[in-house]
Amino acid sequence: MQPVPLSPNMPRSFHRGTGRIGRFRATAAPADPYFPEDWVGSVTARHAAAPAGLPTLPDGRLLSTAIADAPERWLGPEHVARHGPDPAILVKLLDAGERLPLHVRPDRRFAAAHLASPYGKTGAWVIVDAAPGAVVHLGFCRDVGAAELRHWVSGQRVPDMLAATNQVPVHPGDAIVCPAGLPHAIGEGILLVEVQEPTDFSVLLEWEGYEIDAASGHLGLGYDKVLQCVDRASWGSGRIDGLRAARRAGHRIRPGVDRLFPESADPFFAAERIRPDPIGVLDPAFSILVVTSGTGVLDAEHGDRFELHAGLTLLVPHAAGHCMLNGDLEAIRCRPQHDISRRSEA
Repeated sequence: MQPVPLSPNMPRSFHRGTGRIGRFRATAAPADPYFPEDWVGSVTARHAAAPAGLPTLPDGRLLSTAIADAPERWLGPEHVARHGPDPAILVKLLDAGERLPLHVRPDRRFAAAHLASPYGKTGAWVIVDAAPGAVVHLGFCRDVGAAELRHWVSGQRVPDMLAATNQVPVHPGDAIVCPAGLPHAIGEGILLVEVQEPTDFSVLLEWEGYEIDAASGHLGLGYDKVLQCVDRASWGSGRIDGLRAARRAGHRIRPGVDRLFPESADPFFAAERIRPDPIGVLDPAFSILVVTSGTGVLDAEHGDRFELHAGLTLLVPHAAGHCMLNGDLEAIRCRPQHDISRRSEA
């Protein structure tokens, strides 16, 4: 079982892109700007719109079908014992051609109680490109009462909501965790790799001016109930810094491979920045590789050599074994939750 180079998988969305994904991947960009996301190696469908979001492999099968047919070869026996035949991760490329609406994603407890899902939607971003002055809105900068939030949302008082958020500047290379429950919006002019729990749950606090309506923003639960999942507490600069801080210990896994996210991401997923030094070694695991710059090669332990270049996305099954990266390149490796203590630098 070999790594699989992936073609773009771009379901239609409600926000606009600018063609950055096509330029990044050196592929033809859709003329319609409402295809601003590439769901990379996804087995998660767009909420209430399946099969949108589900990619097809070169042999014509859905990736979800292929994994169900041979879960241990794709995911590894330890992963299957923990999660079943479910990759437990969703990875996207996202091109923000406009500011995304302010929204919230439910946590696992809320999702289990109200959405029949073991997963919420904690996520994280790795910034690939950002226009000068680009920001993300992340959490409220003061405590917000339940009645005040409901007043904002029902009346679409967007300036008031945005004024109560933290505006966090971002630059290429930044990595930021966005916990479930935290109000957030990705600002205009940003291209990023997004790593998430494998759901498409979003609670929209804002919808006016986008190709969406209020009815699609409450997950069928009604706003009185769904706003209960919002973290209304103040997130000061110290707490925000903790979402983007380097890991306190064990940042370096092995030469050329560094962890990107702080410990708070470990129960959900992991991402590694790989810069061969002169070789980068990938341990066996289901993972998605996004090459962000340069060129090089990947040699799978049990098979082929793959030419790598900026913009390439590669799905690596567990059965590919140890993989070696060589070249003048940088890549982001996204992978499901795993026991990081067993993968420290030798």
